[in-house]
Amino acid sequence: MDKSGDAYEAEKYSNESPHSDDPTKVVEEKGIRIGEAADMYGDLASAEEYGYVSRGLKSRHIQFIALGGTIGTGLFLGIGRAFTQAGPLSILLGYTFTGCAVYAMMQCLGEMSTWLPLPGAIPQFCARYVDGAMGFAVGWNNWYNSAITLCAEISAASVVIQFWQGAAGINVAAWISIIIIVVICLNIFAVSIYGEAEFIFASIKILTIVGLIIFAFIIDLGGGPTHDRLGFRYWNNPGAMKAYLDTGSAGRFLGLFSTLVNAAFSYGGVEMVAVAAGEAENPRQNIPKAVRRVFWRILFFYVLGSLAIGVLIPYNEPRLLSAIDSGAAGGAASPWVIAIYRAGVPALPSIINAVILTSATSSANAFLYTGSRYLYALAQNGQAPRIFLTCSKRGVPYYCIIVTASISLLTYMSCSSGAAEVFTWFQNLVTIANLFTWMSISVAYIQFRKALIAQGIDRNTLIFKSPFQPFLAYFSLFYFAMITLFNGFYTFKPWSINDFATSYVGIPIYFLLYLFWKIFKRTSFVRPSEADIFTGKAALDAADAHWPERVPRNVFEKIWFFIA
Repeated sequence: MDKSGDAYEAEKYSNESPHSDDPTKVVEEKGIRIGEAADMYGDLASAEEYGYVSRGLKSRHIQFIALGGTIGTGLFLGIGRAFTQAGPLSILLGYTFTGCAVYAMMQCLGEMSTWLPLPGAIPQFCARYVDGAMGFAVGWNNWYNSAITLCAEISAASVVIQFWQGAAGINVAAWISIIIIVVICLNIFAVSIYGEAEFIFASIKILTIVGLIIFAFIIDLGGGPTHDRLGFRYWNNPGAMKAYLDTGSAGRFLGLFSTLVNAAFSYGGVEMVAVAAGEAENPRQNIPKAVRRVFWRILFFYVLGSLAIGVLIPYNEPRLLSAIDSGAAGGAASPWVIAIYRAGVPALPSIINAVILTSATSSANAFLYTGSRYLYALAQNGQAPRIFLTCSKRGVPYYCIIVTASISLLTYMSCSSGAAEVFTWFQNLVTIANLFTWMSISVAYIQFRKALIAQGIDRNTLIFKSPFQPFLAYFSLFYFAMITLFNGFYTFKPWSINDFATSYVGIPIYFLLYLFWKIFKRTSFVRPSEADIFTGKAALDAADAHWPERVPRNVFEKIWFFIA
């Protein structure tokens, strides 16, 4: 691109198409990749110079990326701490309430991502529909969130490995190195390789959680080796709701609220499907399918999963409390593993630990991918160096991957006791970054909807029209804002300056990023009538006619098409 940054931004956010090349003709003559790039960058020369990402993610990849984003280590490990703090009914309600808010947010994101399935997506939506400064804040906030979370997941995987005795004597740095190399290799060559890896990882997680829910049902009805019918005995003794930080009704309410905070962190990554929309095959068909099924995935995996834990073990289970307090390695702190031990099934704990290991590796793989795409989106917004627009012949933005992966070297800080404290501080920076992302999505959708109305576009003509709008957007915005403001309530009784900083440091980081770009570029809020809802759409519309129709050839493919 030979334009200046200011000229590019002015051209990019204008309503009128800046291209001299007809996107439909470019798609037909040069292919979908170059056609999209020409439509986004404004000319064919820039498109051929920088290249573009490739739509190499098939329907099954997208569906399982959506599933994998829903099922994380939070469901296997993180839920245990919430359970011991609040009790079985509280975690059931907490994960249900937060799941409803996540569903509302995903409906907003699904409509925007179907209209314009762009790589990175979220920073671009915020910059186009709300304010360039919001796009900058969300993009860089998400990038460092992904990069630091990548470190955390690699560190978690290296610790999980030490669950087995044979790995305990090997320096943890060796495991960190192996995992870093694996996730880089899964991302650097082609997006289809990343998609296949996530397909396999998600399949393992799905089979495991389905198996665990069936296991819970069998054990609860007395089908285990001890033939002890559990029913809902632990809801009566020690109780359904545990008081937290106080006694009586106030304590039970605080216990319930603590599960809302934990659940919000557990759902982190559910928006990953929108990040992948820019590289999805036939996105106008595959993205809506993935978004529509979010409700059922939340209901089945998290709601039924939290219910299953609540009937298998009491919240005051000594082994679970001890494992959490001591920071035991791997699945030792998982309520599922404790339930299996109590049921007398000896082989399963190692299997569950292996699943937790693949889950952590899957998350590291996914966060390297999303971090690189957020950086790519920032470069498209003119808010990161243009070199990050460069893609390989296979459509991989390799500079974005290299820079994001380089942050994973911070993981080695967790190997020494002194540096481990600094590493923990880095992790604390991202504790509420996901909440800001979700709030930004809700705000962007509210403005996107206003832009459609102001520019005369009937929402009834959209391929994916989210229901109950704009009420779902306002509900999710209010809910996540509430959790953001009160997520550190426990730091006030007793007062802890360190815990307070841990809980709230993410808020000034987000607003400092916002103010920096606002002052530096003197951006203004985007009027709905002037919002750019068209750049990039013409090429996508032209590409819609080029996707082959996939018809199941046999009974196995028919079953698969039904699932995916």
